[in-house]
Amino acid sequence: MTTPFLMLVDDEVSFVETLAKRLDKREIRVITAFSGIESLEMLKANQGLDVIVLDVKMPGMDGIETLRNIKKASPLTEVIMLTGHATVEAAIDGMKLGAYDFLMKPCDIEELVRKVVEAATKKQVHDEKIRDARDVRIKEILDIYDS
Repeated sequence: MTTPFLMLVDDEVSFVETLAKRLDKREIRVITAFSGIESLEMLKANQGLDVIVLDVKMPGMDGIETLRNIKKASPLTEVIMLTGHATVEAAIDGMKLGAYDFLMKPCDIEELVRKVVEAATKKQVHDEKIRDARDVRIKEILDIYDS
């Protein structure tokens, strides 16, 4: 597995900056966004993202709506929902929309790292299967033209 590529999305700037530094020290490549809208722009510019850690409660576009848009734009990118205001309903909504997991703030950094690595591994395995299937199909097509 390659180094996880992660985007942190939260409107609390100091929280994002601190967490980004802590994840970077654990050799996780991190980019940041401070709103749902900004995260969607960053996603377009960074198609190699493995995981997005997404706050549920944000002004403007909230985490659930942002998750819905992320999954439309990049269905294989894994999303870990993170909130200090968790409700059972928000967790259920997030999981129904395809969130990988749901963690409470403040979360243990080692638990977050473990979840990020698990989610990144899942995404990278999916990507590899898609590449392998595409390669097999291309070979089959070329074999047809070679005969």
